[in-house]
Amino acid sequence: MPVSSSESIASEKGEDFEQVQPETGRELAEALRLELNSGPEGDEGLAKAGRRVRGFGANGVGARGPGDICSIPLAHINYIEKARGELPDTALTSGLASLFKVFSDPTRIRLLSALSATELCVCDLGALLGMSQSAVSHQLAILRASGVVRSRRDGKVVWYSLDDYHVAGLLAMGLEHLGETKQRETGPQA
Repeated sequence: MPVSSSESIASEKGEDFEQVQPETGRELAEALRLELNSGPEGDEGLAKAGRRVRGFGANGVGARGPGDICSIPLAHINYIEKARGELPDTALTSGLASLFKVFSDPTRIRLLSALSATELCVCDLGALLGMSQSAVSHQLAILRASGVVRSRRDGKVVWYSLDDYHVAGLLAMGLEHLGETKQRETGPQA
């Protein structure tokens, strides 16, 4: 039987792999699950044996473009197991996705940025951002419901501020990341 290029490369490196020919992403996931739960070490599976499963990406599973497809279609079981150990549970990922949705609106980002400097009332925020009070109130309600902004009543005035330092940290890290990305794209400034 002829040896494929990925098999010969893996053999040159002295790496073991199991051949898998999945038809769909679901079949690939099931094949990986079965391989991880069986194998020469019983329930330790292939992860501790350091073996890899051939076939991951062979059908472009999850691929978005030419750069997203492995040139040697092998699933690295030890890396998959390491990543699996870091995956948060579904409820936590849903909560995190909801939190990041709050940051997906430019108006809310501007409101949060203003509130990172000091607490402000609806009138102050409207004047600062050139928005109507009702538009500001609508966005603040979303921010309050998501737990990133809190309010404090002082007589007839309601003051808004960031819920805690984590919100300011998320904003700062996002801006820092954008700056680094822009610098990588344009090159360092002299």
